[in-house]
Amino acid sequence: MTINKDVAAFFREAGPAIGAILSGMSATFRHFWGTPVTYQYPEQKKPVALRHRGLHVLQRYADGLERCVGCHLCSAACPADAIFVEAAENDPVNPTSPGERYAKTYEINLLRCIFCGFCEDACPVEAVVLKQTYELAMDRRDKFIVHKDDLLVSADKGYGDNLYVGGMGF
Repeated sequence: MTINKDVAAFFREAGPAIGAILSGMSATFRHFWGTPVTYQYPEQKKPVALRHRGLHVLQRYADGLERCVGCHLCSAACPADAIFVEAAENDPVNPTSPGERYAKTYEINLLRCIFCGFCEDACPVEAVVLKQTYELAMDRRDKFIVHKDDLLVSADKGYGDNLYVGGMGF
């Protein structure tokens, strides 16, 4: 009789653990025979959410002038202190941006950036936009400091208002 009591006590104590294991295994077996969700990256890109915040971009106006006026609001709003802006006086004969100043130096340290979007929200002229690019792998740390030339929208991609509307796919 003591063996029956010991077996009953064992199943009373181990019952919830065995139930949890069986529950987990049932979930595994349910998904085992389903269709797999596999993307053949890099040929097939995984779709991202509309509000995904990825790589930064500096936009231009339709006439080709840079939107950034070097106001430093993006660097002030950045909680990670990942943005460095150095402003310079604009040449009235050959202006770089429509304001009195322009961003002579604009750098973003992507290793420090937390992709929060505060820089995008703080920009009064919608120059800084976070687009949906998520491919940020590089082979050296110094490549993660992205300079203004790499951030500016190039001429072959086009200029214009609302190139990346709101930056977050709205």
